[in-house]
Amino acid sequence: MIYIIDCGLGNIHAFINMFARMGLNAKRAKTAKDLSDAKFLILPGVGHFDEAIDRLNLSGMRPKLEELVLGAKIPILGICVGMQILADGSDEGCLPGLGWVPGRVRAFESQLQCKSLPMPHMGWNDLKPSMQKNIYFSNEFYADAQFYFLHSYYFDAEDKKNVVATSFYGLDFDAVVSHGNIYGAQFHLEKSHHWGEKFLKNFLENC
Repeated sequence: MIYIIDCGLGNIHAFINMFARMGLNAKRAKTAKDLSDAKFLILPGVGHFDEAIDRLNLSGMRPKLEELVLGAKIPILGICVGMQILADGSDEGCLPGLGWVPGRVRAFESQLQCKSLPMPHMGWNDLKPSMQKNIYFSNEFYADAQFYFLHSYYFDAEDKKNVVATSFYGLDFDAVVSHGNIYGAQFHLEKSHHWGEKFLKNFLENC
């Protein structure tokens, strides 16, 4: 079963509808008990880093997620802030992240080349694959792909071997990361139309 982690962050119904259009059944998970038969996990998120971590902790699902993701190696895909909380921490807050993908979330405005740019980074942008072989990309498949971004902070992976793709907004930033069975995408898949669906399809078929 595909479960979408529901901590009160993100439009869970949009993801359920997205999977339905793909002919797939997905359910929301609001408690640890809901996750008992998980085969794939989706961790969406919007808003503030510390709030996302707080809500995940308060949900009671974090220990079960650690058991599934770190122990049973169930594939998980973090989206937007759901990706950012995979890191060790963030310039946006003071709480530690999950630490599942080593790295830190940084503010665009902390970088000289981004100071004159409008914030947040909002709208359609493309991706540049940073690995010759990965589960998401082929030259033909993603030659003209565009994804919808809305964020003021970006993931800075400690080990660039974990970076699957970058995007550009004043600087090249890590837009897709992969560390074992743990994946993250900075953009909003649910707002990226058919490209978002293709991305999800690749995740499910290749993990």
